[in-house]
Amino acid sequence: MSSTADMGTFKGLLSKVAGGASLSEDEARTAFDIIMSGNATPAQMGGFLMALRVRGETVDEITGAARTMRAKAIRIQAPAGTIDTCGTGGDSAGTYNISTAVAFVVAGCGVPVAKHGNRAVSSKSGAADVLGALGLNLDADFPRIEQALREANIAFLMAPRHHMAMRNVGPTRVELGTRTIFNLMGPLLNPAGAKRQLMGVFDRRWTGPIAQVLGRLGSERAWVVHGSDGLDEITTTGPTFVSELRDGAVRDFEITPEAVGLTRVGLDDLRGGDPQANAEALRAVLGGARGPYRDIVLLNAAAALVVAGAVDDLPAGLARAALSIDQGAAARALDRLVQLTSATEAA
Repeated sequence: MSSTADMGTFKGLLSKVAGGASLSEDEARTAFDIIMSGNATPAQMGGFLMALRVRGETVDEITGAARTMRAKAIRIQAPAGTIDTCGTGGDSAGTYNISTAVAFVVAGCGVPVAKHGNRAVSSKSGAADVLGALGLNLDADFPRIEQALREANIAFLMAPRHHMAMRNVGPTRVELGTRTIFNLMGPLLNPAGAKRQLMGVFDRRWTGPIAQVLGRLGSERAWVVHGSDGLDEITTTGPTFVSELRDGAVRDFEITPEAVGLTRVGLDDLRGGDPQANAEALRAVLGGARGPYRDIVLLNAAAALVVAGAVDDLPAGLARAALSIDQGAAARALDRLVQLTSATEAA
């Protein structure tokens, strides 16, 4: 039930953003606490979200919103050094499930990966869709998920299960039918509290601001990336723009596939299909199949290993990622995850 005081406070904040002013981090925390607690009307939420979108969300506003949502999340325990490879999605490219495959390769290198994700929104196959096709029990209880992270170095954190407060804003987002601040925030809300991330974003203009937000939220190191072809991944079709958070500072640079010895390909070489087709392709890559899908997975896994501090540079990361695949460690991580979360064991 709505609180009269909350509604009054929210009206004031809505009026402020509707007038084109920016919110402080604390004001954003308050606004999103009211939204996520169900104490704003659908019309108020829609107006607020669109006012932010039209004016352009600020680092303070994204940080405040993320702090509120992190506080309301159902968290899991994770080993030290856990990383995430979650991207925003929204690139509408229909590629293979790249960051999901990367998670298994990195896990095979001994780095724990808490892969945060959801079902597809703008693609044919989201992380949850392809993992379900691979046999993962998406409803495994949280102790099983924690066990998988400890024993297989990988777990999948199904976003709606950990962020139940999102139900209060879900219908409004559907009715709006356009991007809002929530599309940026998913990868900022890892329920395992991962402090190192390889995060893709759907627009180049967000790499720097999101790296700043991650720094504000306590991340130790992160690469926020956007491919020149529009991918929310490090691409092999051309340059990738990177904003790196390290030692509290953000620096920008570019990566090209040729610089690390990989062949440039066309975007059509990376297009996938439905969850079953992508599951088969992912299994093939983890089984050692060569080609463009393997190359882009290796490149992103190499970056994740750099972010994790497991290697010093991309060439070393590529070599280590290739061993994870070719020696079967990545495939074993997938098999163990499926086993630990299977409906039979978890029952």
